[in-house]
Parts: sequence; structure tokens; C-alpha cells
Amino acid sequence: MLAEIGAVTLGLAFVVSLYAILASVMGEVRHRTAWVLSGRNAALLTLPLLAISTGALLVALVTEQYQISYVWSVSDPTTPLFYRITALWGSQRGSLLFWCVLMALFAFGAIVLNWKSDRRLMPIAIAAMMAVLAFFVGITFFMENPFTRWWLDPSTMREVDTLLIPPGVVAPDQAALAATAQGLNPLLRHFGMIIHPPMLYLGFVGFVVPFAFAVAALASGDLTTNWIKATRRWTLVAWLFLSLGLILGGRWAYDVLGWGGYWGWDPVENAAFLPWLVGTAFLHSVMIQEKRGMLKVWNMALVIMTFSAVMFGTFATRSGVIQSVHSFARSEIGWPMLLFWAGMTLVAGALLVWRWQRGELRDEHPFVGLLSRESLFVMNNVIFMALTVAIFWGSFGAPITASLFFNQEITLGVEYFMLVTPPLFALMYLLMGVAPLSAWSAMSLRRMGASLMWPLLLTAATLFVIVLTSELNTPVSVLAYGLVFMAGYVALYETARGVWVRRRAHRESVWLALRRLYGRNQRRYGGYIVHLGIVVIGIGVIGSTIFQLETRRTLQINETQRIDRQYELRLDGLQQGISADNRELIVAAMTVFRDGREVARIQPRIDNFPNMPMTIAGAHSTLEKDFYVLLTGYDTERGIASFKVYINPLVNLVWWGGLVLILGTVLAAWPKEIVPETVRRTRKVNSLAGEMA
Repeated sequence: MLAEIGAVTLGLAFVVSLYAILASVMGEVRHRTAWVLSGRNAALLTLPLLAISTGALLVALVTEQYQISYVWSVSDPTTPLFYRITALWGSQRGSLLFWCVLMALFAFGAIVLNWKSDRRLMPIAIAAMMAVLAFFVGITFFMENPFTRWWLDPSTMREVDTLLIPPGVVAPDQAALAATAQGLNPLLRHFGMIIHPPMLYLGFVGFVVPFAFAVAALASGDLTTNWIKATRRWTLVAWLFLSLGLILGGRWAYDVLGWGGYWGWDPVENAAFLPWLVGTAFLHSVMIQEKRGMLKVWNMALVIMTFSAVMFGTFATRSGVIQSVHSFARSEIGWPMLLFWAGMTLVAGALLVWRWQRGELRDEHPFVGLLSRESLFVMNNVIFMALTVAIFWGSFGAPITASLFFNQEITLGVEYFMLVTPPLFALMYLLMGVAPLSAWSAMSLRRMGASLMWPLLLTAATLFVIVLTSELNTPVSVLAYGLVFMAGYVALYETARGVWVRRRAHRESVWLALRRLYGRNQRRYGGYIVHLGIVVIGIGVIGSTIFQLETRRTLQINETQRIDRQYELRLDGLQQGISADNRELIVAAMTVFRDGREVARIQPRIDNFPNMPMTIAGAHSTLEKDFYVLLTGYDTERGIASFKVYINPLVNLVWWGGLVLILGTVLAAWPKEIVPETVRRTRKVNSLAGEMA
């Protein structure tokens, strides 16, 4: 029954989403309000339909319905309840259904919250969102249906996996299915990987909303800032989830993949990073259009490219053309997804070119001065796009070109990315430090220098302390730290200056002035906190990349060896056992000493799942550095084991910086509308006057 419920509601969602497209477009073209309302209601209906379908699959996972082939493929009787629930997105078919219900959720929210304020844009925006949803629901229903079931053909005694019941088949024995169930991929049995995919999906589907409103603006001719205002918070929310997904993916790689790092420039990692880069450029660029009526063509192009990057990232991950621990297996959805991605991008691009040629996207003001805020923001966008092109070429462009035109297979490895990206990231941090100090329209070099005085002095003092007291002080690192610290001090300086001005004007306490400063301009000062988060991440990346120490050791039980100048490592014992989910565990009990004092007991281990061994690190973590140990070989009879040891300075700042970034984005996107202080005072005076009367 669960399979029937899930399949029927999934099919209905496909039909309803197609109807929503047709009704919305026809209502807009023929000016029929009733048709537009009908399309809106149909679009809203997709959420409960897909929620029922997703709920049916979730119940099947929890209740061990192994006759459903998806349940059989991602769980088994030993799978804990928590992992049964998260197995919903543990493989291609279930994750596509999960993608669909999240897309329906975002579409529902956008329709409900923007319906009254953006009625002119809504019909085409609904059609665009439903087009994306209909495509994904369609490939899920027709090509990757998670509700297919196992049936036994008595004539051949072979099991058949199908949605419809073939004639003459019988239901297979449930006990036999349970005994052969495959279980969840061991790589997914980690908190970071459990949360990482949903965050990426939320980021991906969230960026469909601003794309839909941009297409609606181009199609309807409403080319004011209305579409930007309608999607500002949707864009921030999507960017937040995508950022969180990238950070959690790095944490998963650090804990599970067993290579001592968190970002390996894997093609699928980069496929998720590309829309983040373009989306970040868009978030900066729209401010110029709102403030100065400039960069209208550029903003439209950026939001289209962000959507295109999202679709390409989904294609690269799900088509199987890229082999990676992050990707799904090769499937038949590759070509349909490629054609849909190209089609939607071409349609949006054609609308943009049409409006551009008609002269409807002219800038309202010219650029004035190289140091103006507009110019610096454009330079910042150029850097983001240069990073996007460089990463795309290294991950996909060069391999695909070599394969198509030269019949060769090439891979541009970490060396390529470490050669081309650091200079671009350095320029990004430089502009992140300079741009907030500039003024709209014009900015003199003298005024810019005066604004930079305090941030530069603080940066110089910090670098002086680092050179004197720290070992992390090579010329390259000092230059890198300088750029990063300057960007951070500019954000702090601008916030402190705003607080100082408020205190002088209103005689407020520091805390009250800071709270009201954020209340009056959440977007600006929330953005400064985001900058601080990126600064903290940058410090962590510099330390853990440039100064990472890697060494190998072989120890006998009770033997102690020195690691670097500070650390010693002792092997206390080796243990073997079988876990509740049938893993064979080999655990090394170890003690870590620092400067002769015991600081931690760690247990690096190897988890031998069927057909997949996993190396799980043991780590002693401090804010300063991680002492990170991997068990690479063992001989329990002789009491000897081999280890790979990493010392990763400042690596935990990567995760802490992510938390700061999240805080800043939440503050910038917080939906509470702050009442201007003058309005509050007027209301208070009127209230007192009313009481006196």
C-alpha cells in the first residue's frame, strides 16, 4: 500500500505541476485572473502531494518494507533508526524525491509570501518554478522511481524490480529480502554527511526562486528593482544553506575520508562551489542596482548563471559522468538533465538579450572613479567570475575538451588549483577590505587612505606579534595573513565607527548602540559579520594548508615515539571486534603527550564494512591545532601497527568561521522589519498624548 500511495501522489504532482505551468502562462497571456489563480492553487497543491509521497517512502524505510527495492538497497535489519530516516536521501532515487519536495516547499513559500506584493511577477515566476519542479518530478517518476518493488517470476525464479505488477509474478519471501538487503553506504554513516546533502539541496533549490522572479521580470517587462526586493531574502537563505552544505561537506571529508584534509578540489565538490561563487557575486552586485540603478544586465546575467551553475552541479553529481566519492552512480537521467539545463539557460538568456537590445536595461548612472564603491564591487565580481571560470576549467572544461577533441583523458589535480586560485582569493580579500570603506559615486585616494589608517595599523601590529611569537610566519603566510586580517579589521572598524557615531548622537550605551545599529541596517552589518566569518575561515585555511605536517610511524604496543618537537605518541593496545551492524573493528588505543604531559587518549580505527574498509581518524583538537592520527596497517599477533600522523594548525577555525558566517547571514536575512527610530518616537508621543487626553 505504501508503494501505491507514494507512486500515485508522485504521479499526481507531475500532472498538477504541468497544469500550473499551463494555467499560469495562459492566464498571463490572455489576462485571465481566474486562470492565474487556478495555476497558483495547483502550484500550492504540489507540496502536500509530494509530502505524502515522501512520507510514504520514509514510513517504508522505518518499518523495513524490503519489498520496495529502494528500501532494500539503502537499509538492512541492522541499520539503526536514525540512519533509516536519513537513508531517504542516501541514494539516487530517494534523494531525487527529497529534492522535489524541497523544491515544492520553496515554491510554496515564495508563492504565499510574495503573492500580494508582487502580483505582476507571480504568474511567470510560478510557471518557471513549476517547470523546474515538473522536470525533476518527471525524471523521478518515469526514470528513477523510488517505489518500484521486487517480484518473483516463478517460471525463471528470478526477481524483477518494477513499478507495475507483471502478470504471473508472486511476492518474494520477506525474510529472504531482509537477509540480502544491502544496507546504507558506510560513507554516509557520519553526522556531517547526513546533514551535508540536505543543506546542499536547500541551497540548490533555493536559488531557483530568484531565477524564477528574474525570468518573470524579463518576460513581463517589470525591470525595476521589484524582482530583487522580492527575492532578496530567498537568495540569502539559499546562499546560507549552500554555505552550510559546503562547510559540512568539508567536515565529513576531514573525519571520514582519511586523508588529513577537508577540501581536495574534487570535481563534485567544485560543482557545488561554483553556484556559491556566482551567487556571492550576485548578492554583492544587486546592492549597486538598488542604490544606484546600475548593473541591470549584469545582475540578470548573474542570477541566470547561478541557476545554470546549480543545474550543472546537479547534472555533474547525478549523471555519473564524474566519478567521485561524492557522486551517484551512472544513470539514464544524464541526457535529459543536460538538455533541460541547456534549454532553461538558453530561454532565460534569450529573454535577457531581447530586453537588452530593446534598451530596457540601461544603467541610470555612469561609473565615476576607480575607487567608488560601484567600481570596487564590479572588480570584486570580476574576481568571483575569474574563480568560477578557473575552477570550472580545471574540473570540467579541460577534461571534457581533451576527451571530445583529442581523444585523451586528462585530470588537472590539486597542483593546478593551488597555482591559479590563491592569487584570486588574495585579490578577493583585498577588495573585501577596501570596498566597505569606499563611497557611492566617487571616492578620493586621500580619503580612502585616511579610512584605511586604523585597519592597516591594527593589521601591522597583529603581524608583528605573529612574527615574534608564532612559528606560522613564512613570507608567503605573512602576506596572506595581512590581507585576511585587514579585511577583518575593516569590518570591525566600520562597526565600531557606527557605534561611536550613535553613542555621540544619542548618548546610548555601547550595547544599545550596537543593537540599534544592527536593527536599522541589518543587511549591512550582518554582511560585516559574514565578512568576519570568511576572515576566520581564511586564517584556518592558511594555517592548515601552508603549515600542515605529515609523517608516518610504526609502533609496537607500549612504544612511544616523538612527533615533531612538541608531541609524543604511545601505542597502548590493539583491539579487534564485531559491532552491532556487523562491522569488523580494528581499534588502536593511543596516548598523546605534549611537552611531556598527557593531553589526550585517542582511538584511530579501521571499520571493515562488507566490500568497503573505512579509516576513521583519532584526533586531539584544540583551537590552535589538530593532532590527527590514522591507522594504516596492523598486525595484532605481533602487537605492531602503522600510522599516518598529521598536525593541522588552525584547522578548527575553518569550522568556527563557518558558524560566524551563518550568524551573519541569519542577521542579514532576519525577516523582522525594524521600525525606524523616528517612527517609534512618534508612536510613543501619540500614545502618551492619547493617554493624557
